[in-house]
Amino acid sequence: MKRTRPSLAPQFLQSRPARRAPAPLAIFVLTLIYFIQGIATSARADDKSRIRPWSENPSYWQYKGEPVLLLGASDDDNLFQWPAEKLKVHLDAMKVVGANFIRNTMSDRNDRNWELYPFRKLENGKYDLDQWDDVYWNRFDNLLRLTAERDIIVQIEVWDRFDYSTRNWPPHPYNPRNNITYSAKESGLAAEYPDHPGRNRQPFFFTTPGQRNNQVVLPIQERFVAKLLSYTLDHDHVLYCMDNETSADEAWGAHWAKFIRGKAEAVGKNVCITEMWDDWNLRGAHHRRTLDRPERYDFADISQNNQKKGQVHWDNFQWVRRHIAKHPRPLNTVKTYGADGERFGNSDNGIRRWWRHVIGGAAAARFHRPPTGLGLSKRSIAAVKAARHLESIIPLWDIEPANRLLGDRQADEAYLAADAASGRYALYFTTGGSVTLDLTGARPGVPLQLQWISVAAGKPVGDPTPVASGKVVTIKAPDDVGSVAAITPRQ
Repeated sequence: MKRTRPSLAPQFLQSRPARRAPAPLAIFVLTLIYFIQGIATSARADDKSRIRPWSENPSYWQYKGEPVLLLGASDDDNLFQWPAEKLKVHLDAMKVVGANFIRNTMSDRNDRNWELYPFRKLENGKYDLDQWDDVYWNRFDNLLRLTAERDIIVQIEVWDRFDYSTRNWPPHPYNPRNNITYSAKESGLAAEYPDHPGRNRQPFFFTTPGQRNNQVVLPIQERFVAKLLSYTLDHDHVLYCMDNETSADEAWGAHWAKFIRGKAEAVGKNVCITEMWDDWNLRGAHHRRTLDRPERYDFADISQNNQKKGQVHWDNFQWVRRHIAKHPRPLNTVKTYGADGERFGNSDNGIRRWWRHVIGGAAAARFHRPPTGLGLSKRSIAAVKAARHLESIIPLWDIEPANRLLGDRQADEAYLAADAASGRYALYFTTGGSVTLDLTGARPGVPLQLQWISVAAGKPVGDPTPVASGKVVTIKAPDDVGSVAAITPRQ
């Protein structure tokens, strides 16, 4: 009869009978081995189910072991602060249209009169930074639970610079005149910081050991982040961004990335981390701190590219994709600007920016909240629906940007992603127009078909029509409001 091999632990303990450990020590060693094996098994299970770069194409995400395209459109940046029923209705509305990605800043400034601070407010009106406001954290816990139930990925921004300057700083608990925990002299924090946070003059963002090593404020900041992690590490659908469009020192974000990763690894968890820089130029030095540090940052948020328009918007994004080609990672754009009447461009600009990123290879694209973005509105809903229709025909993680196959194209007229060998092409027209498409790379003799999808209506338009393969063909947009052509082998 074939004998099974003994387990490693008993074999090891029996290999040196003359030096056999006493029974209590043997039990301890076995327990330790099984504990370590349990952590490894748990980590492997977590690694499979959690949100992480897709093993087959790390430019995109996978969740619960399957590739996933993250598309978002929501009406606020700190949804966890919303009243519970209002939040549930909003998330349900997102789920119905195919949106599965939200931005959640841990912001607490009083914009809508329902926001709370994370710390307990005493009867004298001051805050105790050693005690928590349970309602704040219950709200956060509720957001995580509701999004997990709906498979909606949450990208958290731990620090929002706007909370700690100008009009938001005077009432804030961290302001020394508002708490009983430290004085201005002890903390090094003043009562007012009137400058725009982009000038980076707030000492709150200089507390880490690599900066000024403020041992009064830093432990409170770390306690806050540890509290946040006590909720998020129970979930697999959370991404971590250190800041909102920061101008801080590199050492600031690096400290928090290390802190979060260390806390996660201590409990056998893997997490994905990034930083968001304020620089509108993706090719600038600030963005290199993220793009050139794959060991520190697992993905990049390139939202500030949405300050740009037209062909430049596309070209800058494609530069980033080429720049990280040796270490491909997901590129997220958690806030797409553009809404009528706003300074970042009108609603048409918002729609086109969002689509350029989707066609161009972004792993995640979300419409920014009103008033500077479209939020969850008629136009953004149509865009998300249209993208989901496209994805159902051509999984976007199977194709690559391929404008080289287009001819007779004007700047910003049309954009292409393709896998010519499989005969799959996704062609986006920003408005109307006509371009040539080189189909000579498709397999000869395999008939193709074209299905139009309306960006404005959010659904396919008409029936699929034949397209001649193996040649250069002319494709004309069916309207002037934006359309996507999905070209695939004929069924």
